[in-house]
Amino acid sequence: MPQQRLGPRPLPLHLSTALMTWASSESAWQLWKRESPSSKPAATAPEAVARLQQEVAALEARAGAGQFEQALHREIGRRMDRLAEGVLAYRRHPVRRRLETPPAAWQEGNTRLLDYGRTHASARKREARAVLVIPSLINHWEVLDLTAEKSLLRAMAAEGLRPYLVDWGTPDAEERKFDLTAYVARLERAASFVAKRARRAPMVMGYCMGGTLAVALAARRPRRVAKLALLAAPWDFHADKTGHAFLLSMGPMLAEMADKIGELPVDMLQILFWSLDPWLAVKKFGRFLGMDPASEPARDFVLLEDWLNEGAPLAGPTARDCLIGWYGDNLPGTGRWVVGGKRIVPSKIAKPALVMIPSGDRIVPPLSASALAEPRRGLKNATRLDLPLGHIGMMVSSRARETAWTPLIDWLKAP
Repeated sequence: MPQQRLGPRPLPLHLSTALMTWASSESAWQLWKRESPSSKPAATAPEAVARLQQEVAALEARAGAGQFEQALHREIGRRMDRLAEGVLAYRRHPVRRRLETPPAAWQEGNTRLLDYGRTHASARKREARAVLVIPSLINHWEVLDLTAEKSLLRAMAAEGLRPYLVDWGTPDAEERKFDLTAYVARLERAASFVAKRARRAPMVMGYCMGGTLAVALAARRPRRVAKLALLAAPWDFHADKTGHAFLLSMGPMLAEMADKIGELPVDMLQILFWSLDPWLAVKKFGRFLGMDPASEPARDFVLLEDWLNEGAPLAGPTARDCLIGWYGDNLPGTGRWVVGGKRIVPSKIAKPALVMIPSGDRIVPPLSASALAEPRRGLKNATRLDLPLGHIGMMVSSRARETAWTPLIDWLKAP
């Protein structure tokens, strides 16, 4: 029997955000209607406030005594019902991700290398170039292989590349002690395995946080990296603070929590994503309710939402490294990030690099990712590619193949 869906996580937060905001409309109406003392225009009231008070009074007069109040209450109920129906429609949807996971070619702890060369004959040829693909530690890798049609990994294999995907899994007891240095060291061993198997250094592709880790891998082990493709990889964590104010303010407290319990739980990570757009769940589940449940857009919505809600907790020391070292102190962006005793300086990395920056990214601000393509402090031999897509859209949107996948694959295949 399929596992019960938990999303959108954390559900109480999404529901309370909507309810408190909509309910505040009733409270505001009580303050602004004519009989309320607060509705009387003060002599010193700004012109805009006085005009609004006049409009409220006119609205009340047109609606009739108590009529607007009742209509407002009904509308709040209608919106809450619609949100609840959208969530239930998602939770009850029969579709599940059915793609077969390729075999693991290598494993260490709960980390595996999935050999996507097995998915297409052209990727199994001797001349196929190996690509070590590194996803984020937070969300699982399935967004890179969501459906047969929306799979960057299978598209790479069909074009004669041999992707080896890092499946981080869920931290076990030992991995809960890992900091970023431990994870980079594991990547080094994975790269060594691929290099030995392919008889030459693999190209390395990193998505989101995986791209940041890929830079550290290239800095520490340049002989194990032939090329470096970075997709929406954060680097300068203070380049644009507007979208991450909540994370910056809550970072120390969350790091302390991770220290005490040994990990940063999935629901706490989801709260950080919620803070980027508190109304996103309300908007997207409203849209979902209007879709034909049997349609391809509805299927893709459900699969993507499953991916978003089925992440893994972050090991405690790694959470501290990210929350304090990256977001708090901006160690990568200021050239002070040290991994295993080595300072990670992009400008000293001479490998050919492709820096892909989605202009509509709300998770990794474009200014943060673009630091890796800057002339002075960025990668020495970088090609910058700006995309009119979002962070997730560069993987699964209708324009992803043409706008993001094709130029990426062409660059990887070029001599």
